[in-house]
Amino acid sequence: MKAYEITQRLASWAEKGVFERTCDTFKCGDENREVKKVAVCMFGTLGVVKAAREWGAELLIVHEPLYYTHMDVHTDEKIECEKRRRIEETGIVIWRYHDYPHSAPTDLIADGVVKAMGFAGETEYTDVFDLRRIHLDSPMTLGQIASQIERNLGIAHVRVCGDMDASFEKLSCMFGTPGGVYEELRSDDCQVMLTGEGSEIGLGEYCRDAADMGFKKAVILMGHIGSERDGMKLVADMINARIPGVEAKYFECGEVSRYTDR
Repeated sequence: MKAYEITQRLASWAEKGVFERTCDTFKCGDENREVKKVAVCMFGTLGVVKAAREWGAELLIVHEPLYYTHMDVHTDEKIECEKRRRIEETGIVIWRYHDYPHSAPTDLIADGVVKAMGFAGETEYTDVFDLRRIHLDSPMTLGQIASQIERNLGIAHVRVCGDMDASFEKLSCMFGTPGGVYEELRSDDCQVMLTGEGSEIGLGEYCRDAADMGFKKAVILMGHIGSERDGMKLVADMINARIPGVEAKYFECGEVSRYTDR
């Protein structure tokens, strides 16, 4: 199967059809190349590209940009140029899969992450982009919630703002860095916000003051990769289940931050 035929299959899983303007385009390589092995990842680091080629992948599907801006606008900056040169040397085909999975009937990225977190409770789907709420079967302390996320998602450290000993019943999930996180946090529907990245002067200080005043408000910052990678693992599983003739495998890029105790 050719690379573009595989990407058309993935795009068809979205609810809104083909987008006129999207970042989900080929970034390098020949879209007519025959593909038997598909590598899937969060970020197309040089380490991931190398590992994918060693495995034998002809096509690499990335969720996030290669060149540090959402639309992957490539400039003549030296780091960008050197990365492009090294990637093109491998001959691999790279396609971005971001807008389409987030626009599936249920967000595929969130589907994978919510399943992997393993919280017992009912999931509420909303009309807000990338927002779903989990109503826990039994209250959990903020510390317990954070520990389960770290354990089940393999995140080295989450960052928590709020009362670690307070109990909560509702989790609002807006993974990655979507818009509307602050608005959801301030609403009566939100107790604990789970997201990838966020502003300390906004989300953090708001939750610290709220906790000091006895309000049930908290935010858990999971890191961008930690908050979305299980969605791309799901995508790899779906390729294996739905597209005959190709083999897919998820490749881990690792968290971007490092910690002194690791």
